[in-house]
Order: sequence, then structure tokens, then C-alpha cells
Amino acid sequence: MKLIADLQQVYVTRYGDGDVTPVDPAEFAAPLGHFAVGYVDDEPVACGGWRAHDVATDSLRTGDAEIKRMYVADAMRGRGLARVVLASLETAARAAGRKRMVLETGLRQPEAIRLYETSGYARIDNFGVYRHHPESLCFAKEI
Repeated sequence: MKLIADLQQVYVTRYGDGDVTPVDPAEFAAPLGHFAVGYVDDEPVACGGWRAHDVATDSLRTGDAEIKRMYVADAMRGRGLARVVLASLETAARAAGRKRMVLETGLRQPEAIRLYETSGYARIDNFGVYRHHPESLCFAKEI
């Protein structure tokens, strides 16, 4: 998918490499995941997904839904599309019985940090492959 390739290029530009998180597309299949794509004029312009976590490790809890691959195409930024995708992910996770949304973003993504903080997300201890990564910030929100 072009949006995911574009997102990976953002990571390369900002951090020097792509996202290090192992992600299997099957993890986003219902009922243990969800992936949303937003379209404008039949063109995909925004995306995001969540995958279930049912083992408590680090700061993750049983019942968490981890947000992954949130992205809005450059030309479509500033129109509120990220908030629409985020809200749809929260709704889908809640409907699937998830209790909390969690995510990781990086220090070099101030627009993402702002989106999550203004959407009710609060910092938590880093988890998973990001546990000791100095440029990672992890967030959570009860849903």
C-alpha cells in the first residue's frame, strides 16, 4: 500500500531508518485488530490500525489495542483526517471489547505527539521493542 510506503519514508527521513516494530498484516484482522483507510475523491489519503495485546508486559495490559501505522498524506494534512482515523480506531477497538489504546511515537514527530495529547492520551512507560529506545514516547488512553 502506497500510504504505508510513504509513512516508512517519513521514518527514514526523520530517524534514518524505517519502523523497527515487527508487524504482520494478519494482526489487523478482526476480531483482534482493525485497519482503516480514509479516501478523498477515491484516493487513499489516511490510514491507521490497531492490534490486540492480551498479555501484560512492560506497561501493556491485557485488553490493550496498540495503534500502528497512523498516517495522513502530506497534501491532506491539516484537515482533521488524523482525528477522524483515530476516532474510528477507538470506536472499533471499543466495539471489539478492548479497554485501552496504546501507541508509540517518536520525539521527531511533534505533530503526532500533539494529536495524541490533545486527544486524551497520556504518557506511559515505553513498551516492547521501544522499551529502551531514547527517541520513543509511549502513550495510552482508556476507552
